[in-house]
Amino acid sequence: MNIIAIALKEMKSDLRDKRAFIFMILFPLALVLILGTALSQAFNNDMTIDDSYVLYKIDTSNEQSAAFKQFAAHAEKSGIHFKALKKDQDGKKEVKEQHYTAYVEVKDGGINLYGNEENSIEFNVVQGMLSTFVDKYNVAMEVAKVNPQQVENLLRASKHDYIQETSLHSQKQPNSIDYYAISMTTMIVLYGSISASYLIRGERMRNTANRLVAAPIKTAEIFVGKILGTVLVHAICVLVVIMSTKYFFDANWGDHLLLVLVMLVSQILFAISFGLGVSYLTKTEAASRAIIMVVIQVSCIVGGTYFQNGSGEGFVNVSPLTWMNNGLIKLIYTNDIGASLSVIGLNVGFSILFLGTAIVLLRKREGL
Repeated sequence: MNIIAIALKEMKSDLRDKRAFIFMILFPLALVLILGTALSQAFNNDMTIDDSYVLYKIDTSNEQSAAFKQFAAHAEKSGIHFKALKKDQDGKKEVKEQHYTAYVEVKDGGINLYGNEENSIEFNVVQGMLSTFVDKYNVAMEVAKVNPQQVENLLRASKHDYIQETSLHSQKQPNSIDYYAISMTTMIVLYGSISASYLIRGERMRNTANRLVAAPIKTAEIFVGKILGTVLVHAICVLVVIMSTKYFFDANWGDHLLLVLVMLVSQILFAISFGLGVSYLTKTEAASRAIIMVVIQVSCIVGGTYFQNGSGEGFVNVSPLTWMNNGLIKLIYTNDIGASLSVIGLNVGFSILFLGTAIVLLRKREGL
């Protein structure tokens, strides 16, 4: 009962600080809106290819000419527009001056294709389509040598979709709002380590530590009660941020919302334990605050809070925000429950380390 009473007292005390409570909620929401809107293009992985215009010249038989013109007509549907070379035009020069994507010469000996390196993507598309056409035409000619009656059936059965668009899991990537909803939430949780550094030090600064020690309450109960109350207050703030981004900003938090909350609660425990541990390791308030702020800022920079940090390999893994952000993204977008359990294990493990340090130092001093 003493633990619950102390936890409730700590919650009431924290909730009375309206400025801090509002900061914990409105600050991440404002950053999600600002960064999510301003950097939306950085998360757009779609690439649009403009229509291509190709010059062609036919110096061949009627049969091959008819086949190529049929191919050119079908290519129009894919945004590749073939234009016959005029008498006053130089095909190679037109391509060199980037008036056209490519120039095609259709001859009895085959097809010659000329392109410009400046239009490499469009040229590669045209080259691929022509390669497909040549393959189909060669097959038809070989069939004609054996059974001419089957050529028409073969050409009729051939598909004319020379370009096929394929999306590789595009729906499995966060957009800007989704990403910053995650990164700002984990960031504000880590900021909770600042208030945690005052959890016990604040009692000493208010000269209430001795009264707590003199009360018929065990030191362990005081310790656990204050941590529990702070964890619950931060959990409430995180829940408000998640619900706000989910329903007001349409952020995607996935199908495992309960596990997402468990991950974030484990991070809250880590942040509070870290702040508490640093407060016992340092002698002054200024020193503990400086250390915590440096750790938070470095973690934000290398942990992908403001900008995506790519694969998350190497030095960036030192940041607790790296494994939190990557773990949440894997859980939300690939349903990787194993990754989330690993993150929870890391957070709890480091929490035990920092809390153990605080407990050892607490026993060495008189009072709190």
